[in-house]
Amino acid sequence: MSTFRLTGLLTIIPATLLLTVSFFVLFAIRKIETRGLKAFGYVIVALLWTASLLVFSLGVYTVSTGRHPMIGMMQEMMCGKMHKMGGTQMPMMQGERQGMMK
Repeated sequence: MSTFRLTGLLTIIPATLLLTVSFFVLFAIRKIETRGLKAFGYVIVALLWTASLLVFSLGVYTVSTGRHPMIGMMQEMMCGKMHKMGGTQMPMMQGERQGMMK
């Protein structure tokens, strides 16, 4: 099993934590009588459930494909930055190295 597949299995932990927090928010909502605060609590619960669903679906995707989409995007960004820096930054770095060697 690759490292990314194990990372996908570990997404169960944050998803469970988000669902646990949403349970306690729902529990607290039952005790509150103010309508505005209850509505805000339900919005928070909906956001927590959505975040939990996204985290869990990312884990399922990572386990099933063996690729992590965020790491792929970060590698593409770094490759693009290195390509852009290659034309302008490299001569300065070579000049600095030559200056340090003297």
